[in-house]
Amino acid sequence: MKNAPEKAPDSAAAPAEAAEPTVAWQDPNPPVGVGPWEGERPEGTHWDEELLRDGDRRNVADKYRYWSHEAIVADLDTRRHDFHIAIENWQHDMNIGTVVRTANAFLAKEVHIIGRRRWNKRGAMVTDRYQHVRHHATVAEFTEWAAGEGLAVIGIDIFPDSVPLETFELPRNCVLVFGQEGPGLSEEVHAAAEATLSIEQFGSTRSINAASAAGIAMHAWIRRHVFGQLPA
Repeated sequence: MKNAPEKAPDSAAAPAEAAEPTVAWQDPNPPVGVGPWEGERPEGTHWDEELLRDGDRRNVADKYRYWSHEAIVADLDTRRHDFHIAIENWQHDMNIGTVVRTANAFLAKEVHIIGRRRWNKRGAMVTDRYQHVRHHATVAEFTEWAAGEGLAVIGIDIFPDSVPLETFELPRNCVLVFGQEGPGLSEEVHAAAEATLSIEQFGSTRSINAASAAGIAMHAWIRRHVFGQLPA
């Protein structure tokens, strides 16, 4: 029996498996804000000594880092805009926190809660500490307050008599009122409003989220009265 011929060697050895590149570990949830103040302590009464010592991890703009809460609110109060926001809260609406956060971003004068005093603050991301929030037990109490302040009550909802927000001349001194998710504005607010505005939509849904609608309406006021953009 003949010996089996030896297997010819491969013309080239198989390449060694490439080593995976080393990637430095990154914290998926890095800390926000800034650490303790470095260097000589700054001068001024608006600084917070604890924040300077321990760092500032709050959800505030960079210009307010290390400022005390009271100093931030005082500074905001010198620049607040002339519009107010109101939202009805008969069924403990979950959108109120987000509305408050957006009102803070656009520097509304005040946010008004009509109906139940208690509301879910999670969506506010602590911005309610910097935004004035007022409670009105009834619609009648709210509209009486608005009349006393000389504010036009402007409802935002879809009614047969609603006119497009996009083409409406928003008054400078006004309160934009939003109904809660689902029921929308109450008939009592609808009847008391100087005008009711709708937001143009182009998809299949009949309505958009109340917090989203509030953000759109607030920005419409900002475009008109801060940037001077006239409605189409």
